[in-house]
Order: sequence, then C-alpha cells, then structure tokens
Amino acid sequence: MVLLTAGVLLWSVAHLFKRIAPSARANLGAAGRPLMAVAVLASIVMMVMGYQSAPMQFFWGRTVAMAGINNLLVLLAVYLMAASVGKTWITGKVRHPQLTAVKSWAVGHLLVNGDTASFILFGGLLAWAVISVILIGKQDGKPALNVQTTALREVITAVAAVLVYGGIAHAHAYLGYPVFG
Repeated sequence: MVLLTAGVLLWSVAHLFKRIAPSARANLGAAGRPLMAVAVLASIVMMVMGYQSAPMQFFWGRTVAMAGINNLLVLLAVYLMAASVGKTWITGKVRHPQLTAVKSWAVGHLLVNGDTASFILFGGLLAWAVISVILIGKQDGKPALNVQTTALREVITAVAAVLVYGGIAHAHAYLGYPVFG
C-alpha cells in the first residue's frame, strides 16, 4: 500500500506543482518539463506496481448494474478526453473536460471496486482532479467558453471515443479485469 499511496501522491504533486509553488516551478525553467514528465511516469509505474501488490480488503463487490454504470462513466470519460482534443461542443459547456473525465472515470471505478487499494488509487486520483479544478478556478478565474465546431468534428470525436473505449474494454478483459459483469 505504501508504493501505491506514494505513486498517487507523486502524481498529485507533479501535476499540482506549478499551481502550489509557481515561483519554484518557474525557477526550474526548461528543465522543469522533463523533470515533471519523469515524475509522472515514475508515479504511474508506482501506482501500477502498488495496486497489483496491495493486499485487498473488500467492502463491496461489483454488480451487473454497477458495472453498467461504470462502463457508461468510462465511455463518458473517454469522450471528454477526445472532445478536449477535438474542441467539440461539450468543451464549450464543461470548463475542464480532461479533469472531468478523470472524475467520471474514478467514480465509475469506485462503484465497482470496493477494496482498499481501489479507494487509494481511484479515490486519490478523484481527489487530485477535484483539487486541480478548484485551484485552476481560483488562479485563472472563469473565462467565457466559446467553441466553434462542425458536425463532422462531432461525429469523428464520438466514433473515436467509442473505438478507444472498445480498445480499453478489450485490454481490460485480456488482462483479466471484468468489464461487463
């Protein structure tokens, strides 16, 4: 659990560093980017290794209904990530689509994974995303959202999201993680 917790904390600190300590981040200059990239990659390795090796104390198990809700929330998360790249209509409605995607993904996974390791991983990343939105809102304010899009862009984004979601679901099933039940 220590490795998993350290990984979530390292992820959070690496991503929040410029918000929490902007002058320290600015002092790093160009060297700051690769340093933060290494920290993020290290945090992912730590989270994966820590999650796989964590002892599991279960509080609830997955149900078919919760698995369905999780799948919809993960599909929404994938769509929000794709939309943030494609600048679709939803990016004109949701201020932070990538962080909202993380929140959707984390909530979905907490619904179907009622164990301590999942609380640390998905709950920790959910807390990071919530804190990020709050800090960004306080520091940057809330500029008007204005997005110009086309029907073709909307369709491409939706199709891409479904295809990526399918790939993620297939990878989960291949790795032995249940997807649909």
